[in-house]
Amino acid sequence: MKKLRSALKTDLFAADQHREKIDRLGDPLAEINLHIDFSALAAAVDQVAPRPVSSQGGRPPFPTETMVRILVLKRLYNLSDEQMEYQLLDRMSYQRFCGLTQISNIPDRTTIWTFENRIGEAGARALFDGVADQLMRRGYIARGGQIIDATLVPAPKQRIRSHEKDIIEQQATPADWKPAQRRQKDLDATWTKKHGKSHFGYKLSINVDKRYKVIREIETSTASVHDSRHFEQVLDPYNTSRNVYADRGYASQAREADLRQRGNRPEIQRKGARNRPLSDCQKRRNHRIAKIRARVEHVFGAIEQMGGMLIRTIGQARANIKMTMMATCYNLKRLVYLRRARIEAF
Repeated sequence: MKKLRSALKTDLFAADQHREKIDRLGDPLAEINLHIDFSALAAAVDQVAPRPVSSQGGRPPFPTETMVRILVLKRLYNLSDEQMEYQLLDRMSYQRFCGLTQISNIPDRTTIWTFENRIGEAGARALFDGVADQLMRRGYIARGGQIIDATLVPAPKQRIRSHEKDIIEQQATPADWKPAQRRQKDLDATWTKKHGKSHFGYKLSINVDKRYKVIREIETSTASVHDSRHFEQVLDPYNTSRNVYADRGYASQAREADLRQRGNRPEIQRKGARNRPLSDCQKRRNHRIAKIRARVEHVFGAIEQMGGMLIRTIGQARANIKMTMMATCYNLKRLVYLRRARIEAF
């Protein structure tokens, strides 16, 4: 090791040179920092989840903006609190993005966990709405029609025996469960079947506009809730087009009548029935809608690329935070992409 150190030339300006080289290669976090107003996002979080004031003094808490940036990094790269602490200590680009380059005290896993749980679902929703507001201010309003769909978000499967299920359904805890075991049991997630396969976890329903592929509305639930239950909740009244696209799982005469009454044009795929197969005209219509509706699958694919959709937390409240942050970080990356494309066009 001593020979290795002597063979390597030391440089007092090595850190600066490393940062310059990172910029030349293209730091994606620097691009996010360029296009996203994190101070506005921090203000939105502080409004719904004010910072606690301690009368006992002590070390001041980290700024809300720093912690918001950490939550964004955590979701973008699908990191646990422990991994996030390590990466903040290890990565120069993470430190620079969070404004921690000259700070000896880095937020640890407990600080990150405490902040995320303190702001809760309201704080996560404030971040989603804050990014949506920045999209609107830059002119990316909902255009071209809205596409509605849902995806399953898996959670670790639970090993619960039949007699334990009976006790849980009575809002009680099995007597042989230790406290540590109870904390690891997700009693909120549910099972459902899709394409003949069983899935355990939660569900995220979204509304995406056709023009920009931005998530405009979201709704979260457990996996067993049918997709169509969220349809009305995620409708976007501000889309400039009347068209509403959805797959055959949302097909309903009552729903289409309601959409027409709202002033929308239902573009929902038709569903065949026993002894009443789809006509050739209906099949062509379904194919036309499918080509447009496929844009929402691009959104789910992009979220999957951010590290997957597996929920590692326990309980629906924390799962809702995770799913809301998935949608928030997708929109954040989408805003950066749209801004870059506009700059390159000129």
